[in-house]
Amino acid sequence: MDYLSIVARGGWLMLPIFICSLIAVFIIVERFLVLRRARMDVGQFMLKIKSILHRGDVEGVRNFCSQKESPLAHILKKGISKYDEGWDKVKEAIENQGKKEIFNLERRLNVLGTIAGLAPLIGFLGTVTGMILAFMNIESLGGNVNPSDLAGGIWQALMTTAFGLSVGIISYGFYNYFVTRVGRFVHELEMTSTEFLEILKAGPDAEGGQRQRAQQQQRRTTDPVYEEDYFKEKEGS
Repeated sequence: MDYLSIVARGGWLMLPIFICSLIAVFIIVERFLVLRRARMDVGQFMLKIKSILHRGDVEGVRNFCSQKESPLAHILKKGISKYDEGWDKVKEAIENQGKKEIFNLERRLNVLGTIAGLAPLIGFLGTVTGMILAFMNIESLGGNVNPSDLAGGIWQALMTTAFGLSVGIISYGFYNYFVTRVGRFVHELEMTSTEFLEILKAGPDAEGGQRQRAQQQQRRTTDPVYEEDYFKEKEGS
């Protein structure tokens, strides 16, 4: 007895379970590809963005983001495109684009979650119908039955349950995995978008001013002459 004939013994309820398995496989593969494309080195990406903004090159930020195919790059590109319209417009554009990117990351996960719950239920339905079939055979034969008379109903009961649980367990496992990964992506997008907005609000020279103040502080602690001149300057002012 080959695999297909064994599956066929499960009855017509094996068909919806099989369809659920095909949909689940499609969603799992598709989500893997989407999340793989969304992955990037956020630290290096933001360092480059800060470097370009420090030069005041807004168009350079837009061009750099256009080279990346990640949700974060799409969000920042949409925001920087509104730079000439003011900070509020930039923030609004980032929030709107962020909602779109989060929707794309979460897309079809609800279907996968539904399959995780639906497939076992279909399997249990097959168990019930299989047992009904077995008892109908007992009744039709007036109780004079042997195991072969009950085999059809028992086959259906066992096969639908086994396949339904298998599809449900696999789907549920991948559903939780994807939800966890998407949650991390969403947190990363929110934190980085907030950082980008703070950089724009502070202005392109803010980072340079901070670096200059840090250098002055270092010179005051390492150069006594500089420190003395610095305090004289402060007293004179």
